[in-house]
Amino acid sequence: MLKRVLRHPASLAVLAQAVGLYLSFALRTTRWTLVGAENLEPHALGAPAIMAAWHERLPLMPMQWLMIRRWKHGKGPRSHVHILVSHSRDGRFIAAVVRRFGIDVALGSSSRGGAGAMRHLVGLIAAGDHIGITPDGPRGPRRRAALGVAQLAALSRAPVLPCAAQTSSRWVLRTWDHMVIPRPFGRAVVVCGPVICVPRTGWRDAVPAIELALTAAADRADLWCESNRRGQI
Repeated sequence: MLKRVLRHPASLAVLAQAVGLYLSFALRTTRWTLVGAENLEPHALGAPAIMAAWHERLPLMPMQWLMIRRWKHGKGPRSHVHILVSHSRDGRFIAAVVRRFGIDVALGSSSRGGAGAMRHLVGLIAAGDHIGITPDGPRGPRRRAALGVAQLAALSRAPVLPCAAQTSSRWVLRTWDHMVIPRPFGRAVVVCGPVICVPRTGWRDAVPAIELALTAAADRADLWCESNRRGQI
């Protein structure tokens, strides 16, 4: 049903606007905590980074950029975040939703379509901007990183910042990635782990470390919410 709706540009635009409005309401009525501020701070103040999170947490991650924008308050050089999405209908839908949060979109793939997309992303980083990427998207397998994230880090010399978010009030969809949809008025956390620097040579060897770091960030966010539910925070 959703796929049939998304075939029509007008329907896609209306649905994207509705989803964007809902996510904005849900995220802004949630009480947020940042864990790993020391890892995020250099990049919030301008140092380019590849901000990576698993695809399942994508609806929550705009809050990280909203935190960065509030944090800066005019400090440091102006920068943007460009989230990497595919040219597919799903990618165009995601692009229309995230633009509501002041997030730019880079269309393409870091692992498919090759050199052109990679050069574009490297150029954005060279200009001082950040890249947001879900290394297991758009179709999985779940929590398995494609090679593109490590290759981009190697070519651009920008570190990978492993990120995650979780909320105490949520739905979990029965999709391949178990996508999390926030409900309003919850308590939630953004987790930023220590950065991973990828060498120019042997960059493929960094992929397992990136996977472990992203999963560790997601697990830490889950634990925070569970501890909060039990009144331990």
